[in-house]
Amino acid sequence: MLTVGVDVGSIMTKAVIMSDTAWQSVIMPTGFSPRDAGTEALESLLREFKLNRGDIDMIIGTGYGRVALSFIDKAVTEITCHARGAHYLVEGADMVIDIGGQDSKVILTDGVGNVINFVMNDKCAAGTGRFLQVMATALGCDVSELADLARGADPAQISSMCTVFAESEVISLLAQGVGKDRIIAGIHRSVATRVAAMAERLGKGSRITFTGGVSKNEGVRECLARDLGREIITVPDSHLAGALGAALIARGKAKKGTN
Repeated sequence: MLTVGVDVGSIMTKAVIMSDTAWQSVIMPTGFSPRDAGTEALESLLREFKLNRGDIDMIIGTGYGRVALSFIDKAVTEITCHARGAHYLVEGADMVIDIGGQDSKVILTDGVGNVINFVMNDKCAAGTGRFLQVMATALGCDVSELADLARGADPAQISSMCTVFAESEVISLLAQGVGKDRIIAGIHRSVATRVAAMAERLGKGSRITFTGGVSKNEGVRECLARDLGREIITVPDSHLAGALGAALIARGKAKKGTN
């Protein structure tokens, strides 16, 4: 049996193909067309493994761009997919913190991948990957460099949670001679404080897993762990949790012969 999960995010598109014994993934920028990015991700997998669309038993789409995918068998919310994918990556995960490009979510699960409750920030870019991307641009660096640049620095105070005002604040701090390392550390703390407050509204997770693109930022993870007073678990494939969860859900539905 072969199933595919395609997670079209606002910044990156991820796709996972899963067989009975293994899984593989591709990742690429979403660009201006979620439909084209999702289609290219699927076609990339098919080319790599010399498969046709008919060889795939079921495809599930997720992420903000899932509604644009005409080739999928079913669309499933990223909340459901991240919960399932996080449990597959970290057995027993009962809380999932997903910080993606355009929103942040904290998901409470039953420890086996099913959603119990969730909260999300989808009204403002603050506390998201987009926020970090804007701040990195203001600082003249790449978003992938943020964690290393801030390592060990004393965080500067970032007062505003609005992306526009925070960008102005960062520029002002630079003009005052505050080091980039301290500014970035302050940005990480600002993001973590906002997301930690969301997590506290759901209760105390005992096995918290960090997913989404921002999970690759060690600085944000450390700040979250400090704010919540608990270990925050990431694994090398944490950023693929949505696509992986979609492939797993597709697998379960295909086995049952349901849509």
